[in-house]
Amino acid sequence: MGNKLSLTILALFYVLATFAQAGFDNWFEKKSLRVDFALSGNSEYQAAALQQLREEPVWAGPVKNLIDDFYYGGYYANVYDKSSGQLIYSRGFNTLFEEWRSTEQAKKEVQSWTNSVSVPFPKKEIVLEITGRDKEDMRFHTLLKLDIDPTSIFIDRSKLKENKTTNIQNKGDLADKIDLVFLGEGYTAEEQDKFVADARKFTESLFKTPPFDTRREDFNVWAVGLISEESGPDVSGKGIFKNTALNSGYYTFGVDRYLTTPDMKSIRDAVWNVPCDAIFILVNTDMYGGGGMYNFYAMGTSDNPRTPVVFVHEFGHSFAGLADEYFSSEVAYDDGFYNLKREPWEPNITTLIDFDSKWKDLLPAGIPVPTPLDNAHKNNIGVFEGGGYLAKGIYRPMDHCMMRDYAPFCPACSRAILRMIDFLSDK
Repeated sequence: MGNKLSLTILALFYVLATFAQAGFDNWFEKKSLRVDFALSGNSEYQAAALQQLREEPVWAGPVKNLIDDFYYGGYYANVYDKSSGQLIYSRGFNTLFEEWRSTEQAKKEVQSWTNSVSVPFPKKEIVLEITGRDKEDMRFHTLLKLDIDPTSIFIDRSKLKENKTTNIQNKGDLADKIDLVFLGEGYTAEEQDKFVADARKFTESLFKTPPFDTRREDFNVWAVGLISEESGPDVSGKGIFKNTALNSGYYTFGVDRYLTTPDMKSIRDAVWNVPCDAIFILVNTDMYGGGGMYNFYAMGTSDNPRTPVVFVHEFGHSFAGLADEYFSSEVAYDDGFYNLKREPWEPNITTLIDFDSKWKDLLPAGIPVPTPLDNAHKNNIGVFEGGGYLAKGIYRPMDHCMMRDYAPFCPACSRAILRMIDFLSDK
């Protein structure tokens, strides 16, 4: 009886997987539609406008898990079949512009930032919708809606520069694996061998870190070498500016360790012909620093002694949507980065507004909520006050974690990572 039931379940999974694959083949080609768009506004409002559409030759994302029901991120890209109105693809993401809106500068200025998102290339006419999350109600509201005909003469189909690409690790078909791409930033033509060696080093760092160590077989890893005219990034706070491929720099929003780039177009141009589910920008410097935004990119440095753990921390942001759990370090955001009257979307912090949706099921029986930081509880999973840049009103799963101070990932973060690996590898 047990064997028959197991066979029935396996057959059901096979049918569902086949149906999902058929859905992709009905709606999409295994190519990408890249959408470059501008986000503009200030702390009070934002708007979006199309900049360009591009057809690109590779789709490495899921072909079964087409609808993203994590509801992570400050934005969503939704694709609807135009004739039926059916939602056929969706994915959440963050942007650096979203963070900028929480700074003091955004209270005084209006700015516009270029952003980019890729979706599978449609076979039929679609409606593309970009939505943004409202901090007050945590709901997504439409910022941009476009009818797109895949045969349109206004879709750019040109080839771009083909950068030297090294396959660090090949574990199988693009649709069944997560394609992690290292981009080299601040490496000159003479430093390209160093970049590949650095990418190999950080690949090993990632897969020595739980829970990634159990899922190495689910990843392909690529290194895309970009040639910069000068080594290293900008350090604007010290008057240092470099001519580099991706225009990266420290002092993002005035914070000396915050290393990012607003140049999303150059990033997307660099990976136009490369299988790409996740991007890590490796910056050629020994200074401490980094940054990461969910389903956008993460960035870290090549030669700082703390870089291996900084890399994994930032990758936790960009890959799994994990929040910072620290609350005493300098940040550029005002106290309104999180609305304490709402539940944040990140899986590893809570305001207790809707704790049932977070890691409540991971707590042992009898653990008090909130959890006191005493000898009886501090080394176990609980609900400890302090996180998300605030000492009060936001709670984290453990006292120490990779997302606070580079300790091992806590159970809540580990589960979120494993769920994302399953989603992107079409499990």
